[in-house]
Amino acid sequence: MSEYIAPIRDMQFVLRELAGLEQVAQLPGCEEATPDLVDAVLEEAAKFAEEVLSPLNISGDAEGARWHDKAVTMPAGFKEAYKLFAESGWPALACEPEWGGQGLPKLVSAAVGEMWKSANHSFSLCPLLTAGAIEALVLTGSEQLKKDYLEKMVSGAWTGTMNLTEPNAGSDLAAVRTRAEPQADGTYRIFGQKIFITYGEHDMAENIVHLVLARTPTAPEGVKGISLFVVPKFLVNADGSIGVRNDAYCVSIEHKLGIHASPTAIMAFGDHSGAIGYLVGEENRGLEYMFIMMNAARFGVGLEGVAACERSYQRARDYARDRIQCTDVGVRGGPKVAIIAHPDVRRMLMTMRAHAEATRALAYVVAAAHDAAVHHPDAAERKRNQSFVDLMIGVVKGWSTECGVTMASIGVQVHGGMGYVEETGAAQHLRDAQISTIYEGTTGIQANDLIGRKIAREGGATLRALIATMRALDGDLAGRTDGNFVAIRKRFRAGVDALADAGDWLVATYASDVRAASAGAVPFLMLFGTVAGGWQMARAALIAQAKIDGGDSDPFYAAKVVTARFYADHVLSKAPGLASSVIDGAEGVMGLAEDMF
Repeated sequence: MSEYIAPIRDMQFVLRELAGLEQVAQLPGCEEATPDLVDAVLEEAAKFAEEVLSPLNISGDAEGARWHDKAVTMPAGFKEAYKLFAESGWPALACEPEWGGQGLPKLVSAAVGEMWKSANHSFSLCPLLTAGAIEALVLTGSEQLKKDYLEKMVSGAWTGTMNLTEPNAGSDLAAVRTRAEPQADGTYRIFGQKIFITYGEHDMAENIVHLVLARTPTAPEGVKGISLFVVPKFLVNADGSIGVRNDAYCVSIEHKLGIHASPTAIMAFGDHSGAIGYLVGEENRGLEYMFIMMNAARFGVGLEGVAACERSYQRARDYARDRIQCTDVGVRGGPKVAIIAHPDVRRMLMTMRAHAEATRALAYVVAAAHDAAVHHPDAAERKRNQSFVDLMIGVVKGWSTECGVTMASIGVQVHGGMGYVEETGAAQHLRDAQISTIYEGTTGIQANDLIGRKIAREGGATLRALIATMRALDGDLAGRTDGNFVAIRKRFRAGVDALADAGDWLVATYASDVRAASAGAVPFLMLFGTVAGGWQMARAALIAQAKIDGGDSDPFYAAKVVTARFYADHVLSKAPGLASSVIDGAEGVMGLAEDMF
């Protein structure tokens, strides 16, 4: 059975050559992220992922989280793994030193987070949600809330959740009906039910800190009337110790297609006297605050797409090396060969490899821009980088996770019939990957947010600036005349032109025909991701070729060039077709009356 091996070599290349680790380490507050320290962090994270988390992945899926009498028991080994995870300091990696964190850049935590997700998707969701809750409290919580909760959450002793969805309020958060009734002592009593709450109940930590959206009695209707509350599983005493049980209980967990070891809770608040909650920030600004947590989670879910590409590729590659079937193509009467020799299997593996590298590169580049947006000393640079991050978060989330599902499906295909049975592990990757395109906003929601709030609202300014940056790479590509780079340049130029054409059409159309623009939203998101991934692959190829020209014989660099060529020929080549779907496809999407379906 194939176990996960962290792709440290490629991670190091992307961190240093594409994402600019050296530049990030020069930012105020990021100085400790030296190459030696980051290498040490990656090596230790790889050991934990490979030796602790990966071996629990299949067994955790088979056993699943178990609910009984309002409590959840995690699969065998998970509680012990989480204890070691917290004791090793992993939850604190990118957190503020003021609260016990290590203060490393988001760029470094992105690479480490990818390892957790590749090794064990279900386990990784607990620290993902906790990290988002920490960030929301750091930026919007009162000093008392920070004092009461942050150190414990940063240490991993307590975990966090986000509670948005209700039975009648899924993607439409304006429909939230959970009530928050103010009390004389300044607290609130929370009444209502939340569903799809990841790690809403478990036995790995001594307390769970729920961040809950609810309405106060005087709140206006719609999203402008939603407030955010901290509702702990156990109340916290004045001395910081665990107090009495709060009226917040898990009444069931969902039975799901995948991520079986991650408990997805149905939470009941206030079935008795009311769950005690504490207002975060100001009333009626809850959705604004929750979006801080959601954006962090959306980037983290995007990394799940990277991880699905990588992990399913590794399993398929290992199987293809071992599976002996048929003689080589064009050879009569020859020996049987491993299926990795067959051209179509090779095509599938290259598709998976190329997408793993492209999604990783794009995600890490966005993480580095986030660090610059937070830490750069120049306000204009902070603003420029934040605009880029805001534009790209939905692309990282939407495109990477769609790629993850597709690559996991290809992984099953590489296995043939054995991919369809659970014993090989390929099917689990596909089952687990599917949820990443759904939670934290479906691909359709990401796409509509991208074309509306991120592009049309500002007249496409940030998109056009990014396209200009992409086109500046053409001069470097033009300086290379060998076949690989001629092909890469041809496809990349066509891809950027397609992205520009589709972007201009959306900006021109959105105000006058929002339905037509929305019909092309997902094809545009996929076009954007495809071209942005090609941008990073072309950059990687140029850097790798420069290493080769300088006398470096490491086969890693030659493989980089070949993989970029494959991406250009087989992935970037689809960009003009996606642009056509955006610009010309609305008529077919909206042509039938509703009663024709």
